[in-house]
Amino acid sequence: MELRPDFRRPRSWALGLIALVAALGLFGLGLRLGRAAPRSTLWSEQPAMVGAPATVPAPDWVRLAKTLKPAVVNISTKRVEKGPNLRLDPNDPFQQFFAPFNRGPHTVRSLGSGFVISPDGHVLTNNHVVDEASQIRVKLSDGRELDAKVVGRDAKTDLALLKIEASGLPVVPLGDSAQLQVGEPVMAIGNPFGLEQTVTTGIVSATGRVIGNGPYDDFIQTDASINPGNSGGPLINTQGQAVGINTAIFSRSGGSVGIGFAIPVNVAKPVVTQLAATGHIVRGWLGVGIQPVTADLARGFHLSGHEGALVASVVDGSPADKAGVKAGDVIVEYDGRKVASADELPRAVAQTAVGRSVPLTVVRDGKPVALTATVGRLAENEQAEATPDNQAKPTLGLALEPLTPELASELGVAAKRGVVVRGVEGDGPAANAGLRTGDVIVEVDRHPVGSVAEVRNAVAKHPKKEPLLFLVHRKDATLYIAVTA
Repeated sequence: MELRPDFRRPRSWALGLIALVAALGLFGLGLRLGRAAPRSTLWSEQPAMVGAPATVPAPDWVRLAKTLKPAVVNISTKRVEKGPNLRLDPNDPFQQFFAPFNRGPHTVRSLGSGFVISPDGHVLTNNHVVDEASQIRVKLSDGRELDAKVVGRDAKTDLALLKIEASGLPVVPLGDSAQLQVGEPVMAIGNPFGLEQTVTTGIVSATGRVIGNGPYDDFIQTDASINPGNSGGPLINTQGQAVGINTAIFSRSGGSVGIGFAIPVNVAKPVVTQLAATGHIVRGWLGVGIQPVTADLARGFHLSGHEGALVASVVDGSPADKAGVKAGDVIVEYDGRKVASADELPRAVAQTAVGRSVPLTVVRDGKPVALTATVGRLAENEQAEATPDNQAKPTLGLALEPLTPELASELGVAAKRGVVVRGVEGDGPAANAGLRTGDVIVEVDRHPVGSVAEVRNAVAKHPKKEPLLFLVHRKDATLYIAVTA
């Protein structure tokens, strides 16, 4: 250690003696204070609640790990794939020699994690851990390996419920993920890279993350190390409760870079309940295609803010259609709750009982309109109220041609009238807004268009520097794009 110049030794023995006496006095005072106020052991007996004072001792991860690790399991699966077993280099003669032997079905083995949620052997994990598996084996902490059967799976939330024939098993209790706070300490338990019973700790980095995994995205982000093989393991709070199911990571290397994602346990609870009872999931359905309200779209629709879900399309005969919802409406309230962002609506609708009538408030032409919709049932082949892949910026600089039946069939769109985008200028307003080659423009500024001339006239009449609203069909999605010339 290097001493700084202002850290000097005393210049005489008298000063040293004074310093020694003072130090002994302070030491004695410290002992008396220590006897008067012994260090608290409250944390290990009763973990602190969220929002406790900053002076609360650190989490007792040692105790929690010992208690909960026996309830975390290793899941190994086998599945049969039809493609080639190895990827061979076409330029390598040695590898190509083996190409004829590298065809046909082959067995793939994989590892994941899960945790016991009931003493009678129900295990919660990710759907992708057991998807298409021909065999599932669960290894307990005591070394036993048992066959598992799938009680039910839900691909939309990436959850699966398994059952093993065992009793009296230790469990991980389920907590309340709605109480999680950013910065709160958490612990992940799992089997990364097949290394069983691995524990890592970190904090909650964010909540409500949407990562493009599906229409019900609502992830907890954590910097607790999560790696391949951790999928399906629990994310634990300081009270020893599972608040999430570790599911995904952001990584360019395949390993942890401190950005991991877990499904909130409050999302899992109703899914697990339905899977245990029936083996499948029933969800509510409105029948609308929605997208976020961007700044440009808000200006184009004359909205005062960015709240709500912009309706880009309405399915004919759907509950939304029967309720009077129209494309261009912005749903700002659902069942008495504010809709702050587009991604909140699919989750709220999905959790609504089928057949229930719910009030809606939409903003139409700048004015609130009250509607009532009777929620339908989401069929497996129907799309949820999903947010299209669109974070649009402004647009213009397009090569256009009228839509023909042949083009509609080629592009896979249902539109019968519109204008096809055949080219987008590299750095023009259209490219910046997100228009793509193959898009079919069916409306400009809320008016249908069927020819290039109609598009040009609409653009010419539109006030400069004001967002121009394009309603676009893109494969099986419909969305609004705001273009500022």
